[in-house]
Formats: sequence, C-alpha cells, structure tokens
Amino acid sequence: MLIQEHVQTAREFLEAADREFSAGDALQGSEKIWGAASHAVISAAQQRGWPYGDHRALKVAVRRLAEAYGEPSLRAEFSVAEKFHANFYHGFMQDYELAEDKVEVRDFVERVLRLTG
Repeated sequence: MLIQEHVQTAREFLEAADREFSAGDALQGSEKIWGAASHAVISAAQQRGWPYGDHRALKVAVRRLAEAYGEPSLRAEFSVAEKFHANFYHGFMQDYELAEDKVEVRDFVERVLRLTG
C-alpha cells in the first residue's frame, strides 16, 4: 500500500469504529480503532523510511515520532490503542473505558496523520 492509502484506511477505520461502537459492537469497534491507529503509524513510518512490518516496529516508530516532534504523549496514546487491540480478543474493557479511551485514540490518529502531512 502507498502512504496515502494507509492514511485513507486510517480515516475509514475511524468511521467504521464509530459505527461499530454506536451499534453496540465493542469488539469490532475496538479492532477498527486499533486498525486506524496502526495504519496511521504505518503511513508515518513509511514516509520516513522506517520499518513498520510488525507490532514491535510500530512501537519503535511511535517512539521515534515522539522523540522527533517532542511529543512524548504519543507513546502513551499508542498504548491506549494497543489496549483496544487486546480488547478485541478478550473483551475486558468497561463501557466508560471504551467511551473515554476511544477519544484519546482518535486524537492520536489525527495527530499522527498531521505529522504525515
């Protein structure tokens, strides 16, 4: 996929996550919001020539972005996105976590996409 395709996929997954959460499907909403975050990071990593082919590479890319732009909160926000990924498999997040944390991940995605330009 090209960088712009990852950007578009991230945006589409954000919309899909909203639909899934609104429909009451927390598992699919969780996976879609994780997908949005991972595609946003992939777009930024790809643009910079950084590895992005596995989960560890995504974590490293987020750390590099946080350092390069002086935005340490990106690391914590990515951890929240990872929580949604785990929630897809285990369904452990409470309703209040879903509501609060999805806002944080949405902000993360938008910030990373802005860094991608």
